[in-house]
Amino acid sequence: MSIQDKARQRCSWLPSAEVPEGPRYKTLANQIATAIATGELKPGERLPPQRLLADALQVTVGTITRAYREAERRGLVEARVGSGTRVRGMQADTPDFHHLSRATTDSIDLSLSVPIPNPLRAQQLSAVLSRVSEQASELGSALDYQSEQGSQRQREQLAAWLTEQGLATDAKDLILTIGGQHADYLTLQSLIRPGEAVASDALTYPGMIAAARQLGLKHLPVSMDREGMRPDALERLCQRQRIRLLYLMPEHNNPTAAHMTQHRREEIVRIARKYDLLLLEDGVQFVRSELRGTPFYQLAPERSLYIFSVSKILSGGLRFGCLRAPGNLIPQLCAGLRAQCWASPGLMGSVACEWLGSADSSLLIDWQWQELNARHALLEKTFSGYDFLGHPCGFHAWLHLPEPWRTSDFIDQAAQRGVTLISPEPFCVGSQPAPQAIRICLTPPAHREALEIGLNRLAELLAEGPRLTAPLV
Repeated sequence: MSIQDKARQRCSWLPSAEVPEGPRYKTLANQIATAIATGELKPGERLPPQRLLADALQVTVGTITRAYREAERRGLVEARVGSGTRVRGMQADTPDFHHLSRATTDSIDLSLSVPIPNPLRAQQLSAVLSRVSEQASELGSALDYQSEQGSQRQREQLAAWLTEQGLATDAKDLILTIGGQHADYLTLQSLIRPGEAVASDALTYPGMIAAARQLGLKHLPVSMDREGMRPDALERLCQRQRIRLLYLMPEHNNPTAAHMTQHRREEIVRIARKYDLLLLEDGVQFVRSELRGTPFYQLAPERSLYIFSVSKILSGGLRFGCLRAPGNLIPQLCAGLRAQCWASPGLMGSVACEWLGSADSSLLIDWQWQELNARHALLEKTFSGYDFLGHPCGFHAWLHLPEPWRTSDFIDQAAQRGVTLISPEPFCVGSQPAPQAIRICLTPPAHREALEIGLNRLAELLAEGPRLTAPLV
């Protein structure tokens, strides 16, 4: 039996004997697309190894590699180190947000980055709604169609509040958005063309990954360390690829909790100017002014955009925020927003701005800050001696698992002990391999006592080590 025949027998899928029209790799990518559309290839199914398929088709490995890359560029498949190239399904196409409803009632949920539950939120919202309902002029304005950029009054209120927090800005530079995720998507859709490249930390916010993927953008990972994105790795990438935009979380990376120093920010700006990159800074994880570094829009105002949202300080359900952008980009962004949804909802903006501007919000934010301090102290005490990274204002910490732990085993065994965690897979950009590390969210439990129980269970699990499994035979 020939090498080709043996290879064909071992392949889980083979393309039809179609006569190539144009480059062979594009024909193969088209055949993958057809097989997925007809159901011949199912979501999650692994494509044959490249060498094996090359032998079966009597083509070079390079041809198969290009075909798989073309299929990945089209969003048909996804390559992961160690698991090959698989057909994208619902979970592959969209980073896993399904954990929002996954924790059981008897499990301690440490998987979500959400504001700490407090009855004050509902009480304050009730009072805010009452006050807004009594303001006839505000209600009338909220019920009208808004401009693409958003209500002038609300932008002025938001600009004043941000300036008080040490984030000096002007209302004319703001576009009101339906939360931070909307600002991510709006920026990419309005300023970046399909097929162009954007870059971010190798581990980053799943919403950004989803937005880039949905828009057909090439999303490239940049290596990180404990200070976040490495400038040397970014410069090497820029020398090889034409990058249009760089997405940054300099204050508190999600999921690694890395915080960028001033020197590193200046290095990123130097590279951005050298290679003409737009900078999109995600400031949704609110950090107090005394702990915050210089925002990129102050370091490089001509090329920097900044995202703010009330999700982490008031409520994720409000879906209200803003995008600060250079004046020359405002028209493009407004045109994009108009095409998406016309404008952000005026009533939601009225509620959020009334709440932010009240003494109530300061009370709530201060309480959350103090509670976060206490929870981080608890984390540091519980995991003393282990390699982890956190931030005083952060909702989560990043724990590197000691050998011989593997993340999947740790998550499974934690679940058996009544603690819910999520895999780092949704945070991985492109083919970046998932690290043997875990994000631990400190904020979902309403009571510190429940958090302490959950952390202790994880510490006990670490101390015991993974359970041995029977060897494969």
